[in-house]
Amino acid sequence: MNLTEILRILSQAEGVSGWESPAGEKALELLRDYCPDAKIDPSGNIIGHMGNTLENAPHILLDAHLDQVGLIVTAITDEGFVRADHVGGIDMRLMPAQNLLLHGKKTIPGVAASVPPHLIGGEQKVLDVTELLIDTGYSKAELEEILSPGDRISFDTPFQILQGDRIAARSMDDRCGMAAILYALELLKNKTLPCKVSVLFSAQEEVGECGAETAGYTINPDMAIAVDVTFAMGHGDDPVKCGKLGGGPMIGISPTLSREISDSLISAAEGQNIPWQPEVMSGTTGTNADRFSVSRGGVRSCTLSIPLRYMHTPSEVISLGDVENTGRLLAAWLKEGHYAE
Repeated sequence: MNLTEILRILSQAEGVSGWESPAGEKALELLRDYCPDAKIDPSGNIIGHMGNTLENAPHILLDAHLDQVGLIVTAITDEGFVRADHVGGIDMRLMPAQNLLLHGKKTIPGVAASVPPHLIGGEQKVLDVTELLIDTGYSKAELEEILSPGDRISFDTPFQILQGDRIAARSMDDRCGMAAILYALELLKNKTLPCKVSVLFSAQEEVGECGAETAGYTINPDMAIAVDVTFAMGHGDDPVKCGKLGGGPMIGISPTLSREISDSLISAAEGQNIPWQPEVMSGTTGTNADRFSVSRGGVRSCTLSIPLRYMHTPSEVISLGDVENTGRLLAAWLKEGHYAE
């Protein structure tokens, strides 16, 4: 498997929350190499199954969310500017002069309007999203033939390979989690597993973990692991709140997570000499694990997080090695049955 190319394909597919179908089609194509029964459910989730089919085999769910943060069209002004609101958490500090793609009847480019510094007299202000204007070059009449309220807007940024094993791209949150799961499935190909595995690429995580809630109920696993991203140390960041980029996946430890699964993932990592880091949280995790843990009568759940810099921006940075080691850890954990200890 060319993991870099998988990341490129997934990150460049469009999938702002609630409009994940372009990315979903790419994900479905990739997942069917391992789960021939994979399909898209009514919520836009991608679900597939593999592994042991015996009735008493443990049923484990691997999840990574499919959607990306973005914007939604709310109006078109008389001057021909597009107004928008956020879909998921957008850092408005970086929006001026940002290159964007507006997805209507056709996809058109746009630029977030920016006032030159010469005209603001040194005044610094972070725009509220309701003040954001997007310039496309079209008139109002022309835009009304292309765009409608509710159309999605995504960042228009390239996939870039940086020095070493670093990659910068949009939507690494959480397409790198999807890539890690696909890599684990590749490592498990043609292997006999002691468990049944369901794979979920979930929709609408950034707007309330909605896809995980419906899919968790449908799949009804015994255990679940949400593979997502977490904060990687950057310049001046608090090391207590961040992981080390290139330091390996972060294993979740929280009052709302299963300590047994956390410990079993640690055991698997140390048994295979896979680098790992602890991610200690004092309550809920802000991931799909929060939904799985209270699904039906309760599901033992845990998080496995990939360190990422510049979260919810157009250029999120990850380490390819962290994605690979996350996949290695998942594969070792599933194959060796550590969860049953």
